[in-house]
Amino acid sequence: MIAEISGKIRNLRKEKNLTLKDLSMKTGLSVSFLSQVENGYSSLAITSLKKIAEALNVTMNYFFKTPEIHNFLVKSEEEKVFKIEGSNSEFIRISGDFPGRKIESMIVILPPKEMHGSNSNHPGEEFVYVLEGALIVNLAGTDYLVKAGDSIQYPSTKDHSWLNPLNQNTKFLIVVTPLIF
Repeated sequence: MIAEISGKIRNLRKEKNLTLKDLSMKTGLSVSFLSQVENGYSSLAITSLKKIAEALNVTMNYFFKTPEIHNFLVKSEEEKVFKIEGSNSEFIRISGDFPGRKIESMIVILPPKEMHGSNSNHPGEEFVYVLEGALIVNLAGTDYLVKAGDSIQYPSTKDHSWLNPLNQNTKFLIVVTPLIF
């Protein structure tokens, strides 16, 4: 655990282009002590760690949290189809996963003559691109026919629903904010 914290201190200090002397001046801790800490030769009191965290503009939790996951690429063979209770639609989550992401991307398969949503609304935005079939998007009481190759984008604060008017599945890409998963 100490070695992990030591490495995080050193890496963060270097990322911020600070020398040990710079960090010493910001924390009031000696250069030799900081060097010993970074090299894992000295243990660290919570009060000293707090000074270092403040000097590096992070919370103390930064030194204890697990490494961040960065799954940028989503391979088609890793995609899983799932359903949401109360809906006949199938969803395939295709978003990457990393801290700070702002959008959620999914493929939706809406069965023939089925409706998804009941003029619901929520914070954020939605972008829909129809891949196969057609979709009637009801947006605040107005119907928009969105055919394969067409797209529609709207604030999801407006009441909205989707209807597949065809006798075949409609498949579309949806990108939404805020995050769902």
